[in-house]
Amino acid sequence: MQVNANHLTRWGDYADLVASSIEDIAEGLTDEPDRHYRFGILLSGDMIGRVDLIGVAPPIYGLGYWLAASHVGRGVAQAAVRRVVHFAFDTCAASDIYAGVTHGNDRSMRLLGRLGFEAISRFDNYTRFHRRLR
Repeated sequence: MQVNANHLTRWGDYADLVASSIEDIAEGLTDEPDRHYRFGILLSGDMIGRVDLIGVAPPIYGLGYWLAASHVGRGVAQAAVRRVVHFAFDTCAASDIYAGVTHGNDRSMRLLGRLGFEAISRFDNYTRFHRRLR
């Protein structure tokens, strides 16, 4: 995680995550889900990212994700987020998913666009995206 500190906090995101120990991160992935799901992105046994599906008010969910800098630009995040969107639809009967992207994080904005999300609101620090599933 510390290797990616600059990458993950470039736009102010994930400062708390970067400060977490690997044990805290692992525990967060194994917590019993209630309305929140955390998916590790693994490559050859190494965790290179994470996708979170947050039950804001099911069937409405929030989405968050990060990927290690060394794996950006390879389609890994897009594939992982796509799988979680399908999981939300198939398993959680999600009707809507929202995601916030900090201004300047153009890669993340393009990723959401490729997956059918639309920018719906612009705030001081981020843009809110939405995808209707049902």
